[in-house]
Amino acid sequence: MILARHLCWVAVIVLLGGSAPVAQSQPARRVSRIGVINAAWAASHPTVEGLKAGLKELGFEDGRDVAFDIRFTEGKLNAIPGAAEALVKAGVDLIFTSQEAATLAARDATESVPIVFTLVGDPVGAGIVTRLAQPGGNVTGVSSLQTELVAKRLEVLKTLAPAARRVWIIHYRVDLGTTPMITRALETAQRLKLDVMPRGVLDADELKQILKEVRREDAILAPEGSNPELTIAMLEKSLAQRVPAVFGTALWIGYGGLISYGPDYYAQGVQAAALVAKILRGARPQDLPVEGAEKIDLAVNLKTAEQFGLTVPRKILLRADAFRR
Repeated sequence: MILARHLCWVAVIVLLGGSAPVAQSQPARRVSRIGVINAAWAASHPTVEGLKAGLKELGFEDGRDVAFDIRFTEGKLNAIPGAAEALVKAGVDLIFTSQEAATLAARDATESVPIVFTLVGDPVGAGIVTRLAQPGGNVTGVSSLQTELVAKRLEVLKTLAPAARRVWIIHYRVDLGTTPMITRALETAQRLKLDVMPRGVLDADELKQILKEVRREDAILAPEGSNPELTIAMLEKSLAQRVPAVFGTALWIGYGGLISYGPDYYAQGVQAAALVAKILRGARPQDLPVEGAEKIDLAVNLKTAEQFGLTVPRKILLRADAFRR
């Protein structure tokens, strides 16, 4: 009986290939490290949240396929170059940036690590890429179309505040991408019978002096730039003196801003995720054309309009994607 059982076991081994099964270890999955640089006050910047959501939709799980090393500088622009250098030294596989200053700092820090940017108003004007269709180098991304959209922003502002005759464009002087935007704004202003007052500033003291010249009968166009403190100051000026202002994204309408026309931050992150995924799968950034932001929103704050004594035209109400009461 014992012998019979032994023979049966031998037969089973022969049928399975002549030996007992041996466990084989699977190679560990490689996690791609994504470095993030921006001047935000928290790690949960909308572009970063959009990036994470977009990558998840494309099959990249946080912690399993990708890991994030987020460096936000709480508005301190002089800390951005150091953050970029630290990410390169840490050996990240890709750098994701928001705004012009962060993108230039990343590009200056490395010529080999791929860079994907968002919230850059004019990548060619800023000298970040040579051509949109063929970026060259190690950089590509999503443009926020600041030059292309400035005419529409002025038109929206004029429609909502028809009494305005003088529009201030106060921008961060270091952002070279604002130059073509201002040129386009000056061209549009002639058609709309507006006087455009472009002013570049470097710090809070210069900004304070410029804002003293803004009168209640004026208007403000707040460009999206590398220095968020400028936009905050213009928003506060607008609300304190009831000066109509148009912003580049609906983010500021949630804080009381009057009206905005431009790309959604979160959506830009989602859009950029597709470029990031292609690079992580082997594509070269220089072969991926720079894309324009796909989701453009019109938003108006009805409560602010009422406080300013402005009647929101029906054609704006019908087109507005979001508005706060």
